[in-house]
Amino acid sequence: MRIIRNVTRTLLMTLLLFSVSRLCLPCTSILVTKGASADGSVIITYSCDAEFLATIRFIPAADFKPGEKVILERSGGRRVELPWVAHTYKVIDFMNEHQLAIGESTFEGRPELENPDGLMDSYYELMILALQRTKTARDAVKLMTELMDEYGYGSTGESISIGDKEEAWILEMAGTGKGGHGAVWVAQRIPDGMICAHANMSRIGEFPLNDPENCLYSKNVISFAVEKGYYNPKNGPFNFSQVYNPPTEEQVKHASRRVWSIFRRAAPSAGLSPDASSFIKGAKPYPLWIKPDKKLSVRDVMALHRDHYEGTPFDTTKDLSAGPFGSPDRWRPLSWELDGKAYSWERPISTQQVGFVFVAQARSFVPDSVGGVFWYGMDNPYTNIFIPLYTSITELPPAYIRGNIQAFSRDSAWWTFNFVANFANLRFSDMIQDIQKVQKEIEDLEFCIQPAVEQSATNLASTQPQMVPVFLTRYCLSNAQMNLDQWWKLADSLITKYNDGYVQDDKGNARELGYPKPWLREELKKNPGKFAVKETPKKDKEL
Repeated sequence: MRIIRNVTRTLLMTLLLFSVSRLCLPCTSILVTKGASADGSVIITYSCDAEFLATIRFIPAADFKPGEKVILERSGGRRVELPWVAHTYKVIDFMNEHQLAIGESTFEGRPELENPDGLMDSYYELMILALQRTKTARDAVKLMTELMDEYGYGSTGESISIGDKEEAWILEMAGTGKGGHGAVWVAQRIPDGMICAHANMSRIGEFPLNDPENCLYSKNVISFAVEKGYYNPKNGPFNFSQVYNPPTEEQVKHASRRVWSIFRRAAPSAGLSPDASSFIKGAKPYPLWIKPDKKLSVRDVMALHRDHYEGTPFDTTKDLSAGPFGSPDRWRPLSWELDGKAYSWERPISTQQVGFVFVAQARSFVPDSVGGVFWYGMDNPYTNIFIPLYTSITELPPAYIRGNIQAFSRDSAWWTFNFVANFANLRFSDMIQDIQKVQKEIEDLEFCIQPAVEQSATNLASTQPQMVPVFLTRYCLSNAQMNLDQWWKLADSLITKYNDGYVQDDKGNARELGYPKPWLREELKKNPGKFAVKETPKKDKEL
């Protein structure tokens, strides 16, 4: 028996990285079914917040002999030995060569359900094993839940988005506490024509008990809750989220608010009230899925990730804390105390803490080698760009696989976008216009030429299929690098244009634009008379 200790080495290193990142918890995921998308795609998204520098991971397809095993190392010298399947599929980050895509968000749930004895103690590990071993969302659900049932799940709660060329599923699970066995879980298929979203809070409430085509669940999901005293059948139907993730005010504000904002933008006609996201007593929780007012394109879905609650009472560009130039970012921690009272900032969908975001597009009407597109962005989605990475490519853009959080580098894609995003905070309301102009130019071009690129690739697939990966790899790598070059030109232009408080005009002349009048009025309210002069000067004099 030959033992393979690399899940691979890439996976083990990534698991270590994610064990750190999960401490931040905030992630946002959107699921779009075929009937809800403009072109019949199934779309899965995942925005991951973390205190790390993101890089894209590549796990090649591989063949294994009978008896070969993968070793999953655990603390305390424990380990899990899993037999390899005969063949594993290629994975680019969170999408495999058969167009299966998976995203997630963690919910804390009941802390006592964390199981240090659960050998499947990483959602990421489950996701990667499913991507390596399954082709469909339903099979991915089956594999992940079988692994949890056999080896136990270690965490308190997780929501996982799973999509293939035909279906989208949401799977939610929790551990069973120290010394417990298996996990409690439920999975539901999102009805065609609907969209779903989750963001660090359990979303599955009541679910059908006799509909295996659309809903699967663990045998113990209800009995365990009764045994622990979480649920009494006499009190009404079983509700997974209420039982295993009792909502708290802060969680609702930071998690449910994001779901509300996605739904209110995708389906404004629904008139969803923000009350449930404000922890108002008696407010009805948001539905698990909703029908969008119009079918969503990939770009529409990207736009849903670019949101600071603009135009609502929670708009982070309008608070006094946004400063004179409307910066939407709030420095962590989100929760804080002052003079014995507790407070918390808003946590919008777009945030400086995002490490990466993807929009995975799966299409049944295009060959697998062309159909799966992993649209990938680094750092804050509001100030980054998405690049297309087809799942058949054989290499990744070099700048997207390098970087060190402890050393700034112009050769790292993450640092490229991070630099522009951070510099924009100096005068956000003005700089964001320059950023969005270039952002739109780049993404306009990508989507403009996509049909031609894909038609050429599809033609190759019917005549010279072995050339499709070569063609798409060259396109993806050259496109990524050209876009990074353009982004650094943007960065250099911002440094030049916004310098020492001056703003250059088109001719390079420095202008004194000062502060916005609304902000000045607020400042004068706080400090009446402090800045007043007895005589209004006719013209500012140079000091």
